[in-house]
Amino acid sequence: PAFRRFQRGYYCVYLLALAADWLQGPYLYKLYQHYRFLEGQIAILYVCGFASSVLFGLVSSSLVDRLGRKKSCVLFSFTYSICCLTKLSRDYLVLVAGRILGGLSTALLFSAFEAWYIHEHVERYDFPTEWIAVTFSQAAFWNNIIAVGAGGAADFFAEWLGLGPVAPFMVSIPLLMLSGVFAVKNWDENYGKKRAFSKTCSDGLKCLLSDRRVLLLGTIQALFESVIYIFIFLWTPVLDPHGAPLGIVFSSFMAASMLGSLLYHLAISKRYHLQPV
Repeated sequence: PAFRRFQRGYYCVYLLALAADWLQGPYLYKLYQHYRFLEGQIAILYVCGFASSVLFGLVSSSLVDRLGRKKSCVLFSFTYSICCLTKLSRDYLVLVAGRILGGLSTALLFSAFEAWYIHEHVERYDFPTEWIAVTFSQAAFWNNIIAVGAGGAADFFAEWLGLGPVAPFMVSIPLLMLSGVFAVKNWDENYGKKRAFSKTCSDGLKCLLSDRRVLLLGTIQALFESVIYIFIFLWTPVLDPHGAPLGIVFSSFMAASMLGSLLYHLAISKRYHLQPV
């Protein structure tokens, strides 16, 4: 029962953050198009977001460990809310600043929350370490469900209510605020080991270059992500001229992704014994 309570406290904060993030997926390109920006200008905005995520990703673990994991989660709520507010502006530089803030927020989303959980699970509560996988597995399941629902919700606010492509970004803000409030109210603070940033980078680079398998894995992952990012950029301008409901299409993509995950787990189960080689 104590573990279940602890899990619920984590999910209340983390799943709200994920919901706010997914809501912004279907209508980002459409919003920039609505503001009359050219495809090349929109591409630069996307690149700014991706580059920002890469740069902040390099320092996010050190930043989170020094600032504190709980404070970093609250900082995520704050910076991502500002990122959403910038979408109200038609000024190109304001939108660029919003994309940079979005990159910082993404880096925090994929580092601070899990780091907080693992420390609390192991250090404060001393639960069995094998239970960590249970929590993250359930979080991944609910993440898929939320992603499917977010596409429908975005379509509802943007199209059905006629509020336009900026609406999903505005709806994200209350969810982000709630996530931050729950973290402040229910979470304790914890910190990581303070290591020099240069040492962290040199250790990572050494591992990358000393083990050929790590280098190959990183290369394959980079190529895969490149394809995904090209797809993320292109799907809206390809489908939108045909009048496709973008939110529903997004939900379909997420449902297909969830189906792929379920098929993978089925394939490696004891029944079929298929293993990735």
